[in-house]
Amino acid sequence: MADNGDNDSQHRVNEGDYVVLKRGDIYKAVQIQKKKKTVFEKQWFFLDNAVGELYGTTFEVVTGGILQPRKPKCVESSADAKEAGMDNRNILDDGKSQKLTRDDIETLKEQGLKGQEIVQQLIENSTTFRDKTEFAQEKYIKKKKKKYENSVMVLRPSCRVLAMMYHGREPGKICHLRYDTLAQMLTLGNIHAGSKVLVFETCAGLVLGAVMERMGGYGSVVQMYPGGGPVRAGMESFGFPSRFHDTLHEFPICHVNALLAGALDTEAKDIDAGVRLLVIASRFHPCPVLLGLIKFLAPSRPFVVYSQYKEPLIECYTKLREQGGAVSLRLTDSWIRHYQVLPNRTHPVLLMSGGGGYLLSGTTVAADTPKMGPTRGEEPPPKRLKLTETTEG
Repeated sequence: MADNGDNDSQHRVNEGDYVVLKRGDIYKAVQIQKKKKTVFEKQWFFLDNAVGELYGTTFEVVTGGILQPRKPKCVESSADAKEAGMDNRNILDDGKSQKLTRDDIETLKEQGLKGQEIVQQLIENSTTFRDKTEFAQEKYIKKKKKKYENSVMVLRPSCRVLAMMYHGREPGKICHLRYDTLAQMLTLGNIHAGSKVLVFETCAGLVLGAVMERMGGYGSVVQMYPGGGPVRAGMESFGFPSRFHDTLHEFPICHVNALLAGALDTEAKDIDAGVRLLVIASRFHPCPVLLGLIKFLAPSRPFVVYSQYKEPLIECYTKLREQGGAVSLRLTDSWIRHYQVLPNRTHPVLLMSGGGGYLLSGTTVAADTPKMGPTRGEEPPPKRLKLTETTEG
């Protein structure tokens, strides 16, 4: 019974947890703090009532910024509840079909009507709603719900959710790294529990957090960082337990040359002990970073480099082919398209991402030591004489 209680508590929101708020396609990462006002999409509310509820619960924002869990109920189809027309050819969109004015809608809000009730009032006071087709009615209801329903969903932070949040709100902070490209990086880098991973990124800590999530708190992660200190805002939004942070180490990239030369203390030299992966995703030119950090990788280890543009990765590809030490080099780009899947209306979504960046991946190998010829001043070794057999006549 105790185990069941522990498992159940892991799926419920607790005070101090990091969560992601979702409304439509908009996301925001926050920390649960009682009696603290949270602003999301120009609306404020308190997250006190979210404590103890399951992740994935949808809440209604009522008067006073209080959250109330939305009760699950059967959603009626517009075709079952309303009459529908055959086509929309006779409907004129002149702005006069709605009897309710903006002042009337504000009055309904002041009276305490919920978003769904306001949408119902709009339907009843529309002179053209019954003449719309079934599909047009559903589209109308969806549009009005998005505008007037004050609902918010509380999600557990994950690699996919946070990547979608950053890419939708602030793509420049993560170098326009899309979530499907991030998933390919984790796969090509063979990130798994027990690995020792070397990470250099300037994506607000998102890539670092994704690597730590995949490892599950087992192994070791070394974060190479530029500047005065590491940036981990994205990683902190995952809300990892303390044992995850015990596996995280940091090292300034400006001291890499000194580390390779053996001029640092023994604690820093521990980084040079059998690194199993290398992951690079930064706004800097990747070529000098890759050529410097790949020296820490043991043979037969994968590496992956992300760049928003392909030209820097082409230079990396050329350098690695020239100097050797890497095989299975691949330069790829990511492409994704979302589809709307509805009865008789399945088609690609009109708006889509133009590009997901480029990836360079490969595997390290032990470079052959070149055979040295005789040095100047030394005599070449004597040639072996070929013995010929003679036969007596």
